[in-house]
Amino acid sequence: MVRMNRTFAIGDIHGEASHLARLLSRLPELTEEDTIVFLGDYLDRGPQSREVIELVRALPAQTAAKVVPLMGNHEEAWLRCFKHPEPGFLLRPENGCFQALHSLTDAETLPEMEQAAMLLAPTKWFPPSVIEWMESLQLYYEDEHAIYVHAGLDGEGEVWQHPKDGRKRNLLWCREPDFYRGYKGKRLCFGHTITKELPLDHLSWFAKILDDPTDVWFRGDLIGLDTACGKGGYLSAIELPSLKIYTSR
Repeated sequence: MVRMNRTFAIGDIHGEASHLARLLSRLPELTEEDTIVFLGDYLDRGPQSREVIELVRALPAQTAAKVVPLMGNHEEAWLRCFKHPEPGFLLRPENGCFQALHSLTDAETLPEMEQAAMLLAPTKWFPPSVIEWMESLQLYYEDEHAIYVHAGLDGEGEVWQHPKDGRKRNLLWCREPDFYRGYKGKRLCFGHTITKELPLDHLSWFAKILDDPTDVWFRGDLIGLDTACGKGGYLSAIELPSLKIYTSR
């Protein structure tokens, strides 16, 4: 019996290395026919940005499976800040950049104003090898099972462009209600928006009663995988084509 190739798509990690390690330990034994796709957002918010990046970077040498790390909007924002620091991104507490600073340096012992000054000069302390790694991240991946992208697609209504044809910003930052309600086509896995914020109007009243809004989200051809890791939630993965769910909780 020939076994179909499997792909394991993993949602936003956001500095939670313990969740990532626990999730990976729960995956089945992988072979060279399998693929792991990370949907981006490895750093910020959680306390272990450095450890998460180290785990993801080391994984290709530790598993027989193919490993595909995608870029998230947080990686893209940091890359912009290495050229022109953006206080609106770096200093907003909800973005979690201070936590990344603490993980990558010993700045947590410094006064807050000194920490803020460090954040606004990231090239002075951010590891060059990590910058190079983030620059190498793909914007999307596609195989026989699905399209994988951090946030969504470029388009409107029921017309959505393939990632190769869409604008980079939409792939990384999309939060268009039309996308969640109107996309039809090849199965697509995305993160970026936590699942409890995604619409449920496609469910019947009875299904809404049974639904766990914090769990992996399904609507037609779409699968949302950001289950709020780094925001008090947990990390989720889906195995394709079986649709089996794995979590860190």
